[in-house]
Amino acid sequence: MAHSVSTGRDDRSTGAAEPSIGTLVQSAMADVSTLVRSEIELAKAEIGGSAKKAAIGGGAFGAAAVVLGFSSFFLFIAIAEALTALGLPRWVSYLIVWFFLVLIAVVAALVGKKMIKKIEKPERTIESLRELPDVMHREAPGARRRDVPVVSGGKVQLPGNERYSV
Repeated sequence: MAHSVSTGRDDRSTGAAEPSIGTLVQSAMADVSTLVRSEIELAKAEIGGSAKKAAIGGGAFGAAAVVLGFSSFFLFIAIAEALTALGLPRWVSYLIVWFFLVLIAVVAALVGKKMIKKIEKPERTIESLRELPDVMHREAPGARRRDVPVVSGGKVQLPGNERYSV
């Protein structure tokens, strides 16, 4: 999208129908600025959704660590002692409680891993950034690497089999 900039001069008196270099430079700078702002907005939009999923997955891993860290609290000692009162040897009672806590930690870790795998890469941003060097490539005047698209009848036509993407 090109921006037209008025220089305040009337170039018709000299017979030149082309805009001045200053006007072209201002227009190009405005286009680059718009392109960069658009890329930043696209990246923010794509990364925002992934950040929420990453936070949930990280929280699940945190929960797993907390459960494992506090697995020796008195509540679990009391459960082991209750199993001992049922006639089990004391070491078997404590082993059962420990196994139960490890099982809870494994489930929490699996939930965290599943949420981390759901994080999506910002595909559109990556794709458009790959195309940016081609857009920004400076060419010598009159030495284009590829033809400019032609617009006729409201449709963009490229020479050869090139694909046009917006």
